[in-house]
Amino acid sequence: MATITVFEAGYCTHAACMALRGAGIRVCRFPARAYLIETAHGRWLWDTGYASHFIDSTRSGIFAWYRRVTPVHFNESEAVVQQLRDRGIRATDLNAVILSHFHGDHIAGLRDLRETPTWLSGTGWAVTRSLRGIGALRQGFVPGLIPPDFESSVTAVESFDRVELPAELAPFTHAYAAPGADGELLIVNLPGHAAGHLGAFVATGQGWVLLASDAAWSPTSYRELVGPSRIAHAVMDAPSRYYETLGKLNRLYQGGRVRIHLTHEGSL
Repeated sequence: MATITVFEAGYCTHAACMALRGAGIRVCRFPARAYLIETAHGRWLWDTGYASHFIDSTRSGIFAWYRRVTPVHFNESEAVVQQLRDRGIRATDLNAVILSHFHGDHIAGLRDLRETPTWLSGTGWAVTRSLRGIGALRQGFVPGLIPPDFESSVTAVESFDRVELPAELAPFTHAYAAPGADGELLIVNLPGHAAGHLGAFVATGQGWVLLASDAAWSPTSYRELVGPSRIAHAVMDAPSRYYETLGKLNRLYQGGRVRIHLTHEGSL
């Protein structure tokens, strides 16, 4: 069965109420997590967290607003590529980097992993890749984080076999089977937060885990169906679909058979 290793690659801070309606104005820390998924036959990295490239790309100009709105705290020792090296893992040892979506705190380490293939939502990338300026900023996309040879490394998950999910993962019914993972890594659409937003069901020795990415920013959201501040809707891809996904997470949680991991779950 698969194992999951959690890396924290920096964090940002923001008022609690932006992430969870009614949580007040206290400033909370939101870790940027990446996940190393290992099976008997391969290794995959889910997202990259922050990296020094994010600091460089948001130092000035319009993208400096990204860091002003969500102040970022990052030390080079926290870079995912360094944490992998500390475990004796090189970029070339990974089967692929899988991107849940294209916000800066999920893709900032791509330039450190240029030797590794990248899997992503083809439909999401199609509507994101050409964004620039204010349009990119509103979608949390920093074009400078994308390596110049990125397109040659990309595979759309929509090209993978689409499989039916076991009943215990209801209300989710279908997913894309990661090649080479023997059914232990299944990629699922979690629409609403961002274009092409993905999650992953991972079969571990302790049962199924859902890496739910940014489908919520606090467990309270899916446990009690409480969304973020309405101001946050302005930067969502599709608020109505976000709440549909949140409802599915609630039903999955109520079933009690799957653990849900959120990328930025912190002190809320």
